[in-house]
Amino acid sequence: MPFNPSRMNSVQSPIIPTVAAMIQQHPGTISLGQGVVYYPPPPEAIAHISAFLAKPELHKYQPVEGIAPLLEQIALKLKAENGIAIDPQRRIVVTAGSNMGFLNAVLAITQPDDEIILQTPYYFNHEMAVTIAGCRPILVATDKQYQLRPDAIAQAITERTRAIVTISPNNPTGTVYPEAALRHINALCRDRGVYHIQDEAYEYFTYDGAQHFSPGSMLDSAEHTISLYSLSKAYGFASWRIGYMVIPTHLMAAVMKIQDTNVICPTVIAQYAAVGALQIGVRYCHEKLEAIAAVRQQLLQALSALGDRCTIPPSNGAFYVLLNLHTQLDALSLVEQLIQEHGVAAIPGTTFGLEKGCYLRVAYGALQPETAIEGIERLVKGLNAIL
Repeated sequence: MPFNPSRMNSVQSPIIPTVAAMIQQHPGTISLGQGVVYYPPPPEAIAHISAFLAKPELHKYQPVEGIAPLLEQIALKLKAENGIAIDPQRRIVVTAGSNMGFLNAVLAITQPDDEIILQTPYYFNHEMAVTIAGCRPILVATDKQYQLRPDAIAQAITERTRAIVTISPNNPTGTVYPEAALRHINALCRDRGVYHIQDEAYEYFTYDGAQHFSPGSMLDSAEHTISLYSLSKAYGFASWRIGYMVIPTHLMAAVMKIQDTNVICPTVIAQYAAVGALQIGVRYCHEKLEAIAAVRQQLLQALSALGDRCTIPPSNGAFYVLLNLHTQLDALSLVEQLIQEHGVAAIPGTTFGLEKGCYLRVAYGALQPETAIEGIERLVKGLNAIL
């Protein structure tokens, strides 16, 4: 009998490896596609690895929810920076990146054919996780500024809805949702008996006065709010795979079953490094943010030369700009042409659920500033030539 992986047939293929394969065929291409930062973990993180190596017993399995020193450090950070107190209503679970946290959450609160509301453009790994879980992603379009549409979200709720997902600062748009909008969605979730899953992986990356807000800080949010965080961006921890989730206590048993089955425990050596990173704290990210912000300004200025061939909604967070290009070209074909003819790569908007129109996600945080600026020049020159 031939193997037929029917569950996976409905899951989209990750776009990053696809674009990476194109880049490999054209050496010298500058990628403005990958959503990572240009800087490494802080030295304090590396220094903590010696504490791990000094204890041979740590080579054995450790607690499923994470090691105690890291849980304590996360609790301090949540209270000081997010206004979230860890009390009997809430628990912390350390995960192998926030993507694992999202999949943990979906599996814990759903059964097959349940519905999860995503905003479009969505983060592709979220849509993939919902589909992998056998659930239905219900897509609600954001407005022309990529902001939330609470009335449309409310209308999308059915008896099968289990959660509404928001990401702020947002991937792929770079939008930062106002506190009032997130409060509205969180209250809607409370009133309609569904969970609010808020992804805060880019919490420190805001510009031009935009302010990050954690819905989990609301006084009545503990029972229905799932908050996801990551060290990948702020601390240059992408391959170390450390994130964490704050969940209602009543979900703890389910999440422990999922995580024990999937990974047993997050990599312990990386957890020790994470302790060191959180001890040095957000100032490490803030020291690097100035360079990223400067590249962002140069990107926006350079893109303005495209004039009415491109719409660029406000992008005050993360390190992305989602371009709406006024062309009949297919987005993936445009990406291929930019790589082949102009030596620069971006990510097509189709992977974020944008089937109509031509959109490109441009990431500006992954490269040293001088390389990023050269990539921006190639991008604008290429779009000027093609559009």
